Amino acid sequence: MIIGATSYPRGTHLGLHVHREAQLLFASSGIMQVTTPKGRWLVPSARAVWLPPGIEHAVDVLADIEMRALLVPADWLAKHPEAPRLAHEFVVAVGPLLREAILAAFKQDSHPKRLDLLIELALFELAEDEDAATFMPLPTDPRARRVADMILADPASNLELEIFAHTVGASARTITRLFPAETNLTFKEWRQRARIMAAVEALGSEPTSIKQIAAQLGFSSVAAFGHAFRQIMGMTPGEMVRRSGGKN
Repeated sequence: MIIGATSYPRGTHLGLHVHREAQLLFASSGIMQVTTPKGRWLVPSARAVWLPPGIEHAVDVLADIEMRALLVPADWLAKHPEAPRLAHEFVVAVGPLLREAILAAFKQDSHPKRLDLLIELALFELAEDEDAATFMPLPTDPRARRVADMILADPASNLELEIFAHTVGASARTITRLFPAETNLTFKEWRQRARIMAAVEALGSEPTSIKQIAAQLGFSSVAAFGHAFRQIMGMTPGEMVRRSGGKN
């Protein structure tokens, strides 16, 4: 087992890379974004991301973080009872037991057997607590992917679906069909999630009020923004700011 504790300032970018080991990344404070070929995950301090061995990924720090990384050898992982359920990347909501297991692994002079037991427990908890709310799946169809990329480049855009579809040479019906088929989200749901991801990034960056962010992202009111934010993130924008140490 390998454990690592690192502080990263906002704006840090860890480019695409691969580990031979499986990796559990947890930010005890702050917010990060993890990107893999399947999509993007937002990982605030209430969540952690699991990456199986050999998964290419990049990490962007959206608010100063204290990162805890657990690296699990592939052969050790293969013997764990939950190994089949840990064969793909995902984000988990970090409950009290998982949080304490992760943090306890970093106590100094911990016996190797104790560390093994803590990580074994953490993997059982991981398999139970998958949370897809902060995942942005990316469609694979070239037309739908171009639409997704345009939205991610400008999540505040109010362009109609028909305009996006025409731009990529498809019908609105085709794009409407492709998004749920390839992302398990309707086009409307996917676009809303893109806006919330942009909001999280804004909340963790330059000082901007929640009201300003709501307006910039095209929400009709702060209340509408707060409702959409809570549906996806499980907390209000203000709660996220407080957890990440901000002052918005």
